[in-house]
Amino acid sequence: MNSRTEKLVFQGAAGAIEAQRDVPAEGTQPQGVAVIAHPHPLFGGTMDNKVVQTLARAFIANGWTAVRFNFRGVGGSAGAHDEGRGECEDMLALVEQAASQGPLAIAGFSFGAFVACSALSRLWPARDIRQIVLVGTAAARFSVPPVPPEAHDRTLVVHGEEDDTVPLAAAMDWARPQILPVTVVPGGGHFFHGQLPLLKNLVGRHLRAGERPS
Repeated sequence: MNSRTEKLVFQGAAGAIEAQRDVPAEGTQPQGVAVIAHPHPLFGGTMDNKVVQTLARAFIANGWTAVRFNFRGVGGSAGAHDEGRGECEDMLALVEQAASQGPLAIAGFSFGAFVACSALSRLWPARDIRQIVLVGTAAARFSVPPVPPEAHDRTLVVHGEEDDTVPLAAAMDWARPQILPVTVVPGGGHFFHGQLPLLKNLVGRHLRAGERPS
């Protein structure tokens, strides 16, 4: 993502997990580690997706170390697509190795938001999860676990009004039983073309509002 991006390899159940880590500006004490999941591997999703990079930049700008990674079968990551099951295991393995202690943030885009919610349901309440960011949550194609009620005030859900990959109605159907607020970007599509600066600002505002002493 930039000259300071660190390329890493972690180990998961399917083998190597390719990842990249970015840290906040020099002299900044990190708030914690944010682990960010990418969109569907079978439709070109990788850790270099522009929305995923936008999420990483928002976290970095607000004092978090950001770790992006490729799901199994993508790029340099071993294994094959597993419809979310193995991908959840990949994310949990990354958390265990890249963010084993201290404050944690979980984020994901599209299929990655589905996987992030699956990982969240396994990690909560054992870990100190400070922030949760879900963008374009793939609620139309997958059974996305609910966000724990105690985590709602730490959660930002963003969806494009004109998302033609995951219709807004599907996201609302998922959020409604939880009474989980959804921030709707007027005119926004699934990939937020032309609106990535706005997405970064929305995430940054959420992160700053949620800052609390360690």
